[in-house]
Amino acid sequence: MASYNRIVLMGNLTRDPQLSYTPANTAVCKFGIATNRKWNDREGNTREDVCFVDCTLFGRGGEVFNQYMSKGRSVLIEGRLSLNQWTTPEGDKRSKHEVVVENFTFVGSGGQGGGAGGGGQGGGRGPSDGGGGPGYDEPPPPTDDDIPF
Repeated sequence: MASYNRIVLMGNLTRDPQLSYTPANTAVCKFGIATNRKWNDREGNTREDVCFVDCTLFGRGGEVFNQYMSKGRSVLIEGRLSLNQWTTPEGDKRSKHEVVVENFTFVGSGGQGGGAGGGGQGGGRGPSDGGGGPGYDEPPPPTDDDIPF
């Protein structure tokens, strides 16, 4: 039987990233994002739903993410779902899903992020190596001549 485990989310950080290292000196960056959904109910009232998701990013990508991201900034993440299970000291069984991030893109412009980054063990492009972000000029907005149709 085939299986597929892939998730793509875009949202805002709910807290500043927390960077730590494993005993093997691998970076581990933990953060949370919130995604929003708006819709109109049957009476025409606008309703909003918020989903909070915990995320983990490993390696050089985690270090880059921790350096440039902070609470409230927007990010696009791509990764896989992972189920964590544990037993509390009282003996209760607990579990939660989290996203193990494999790629990410900073979303926004100017002081709101900008640029791109890569997750996983290999790192990726970040603001320090030409990926945009603070201190870099944003590309000019597209003109009608740039649209191919």
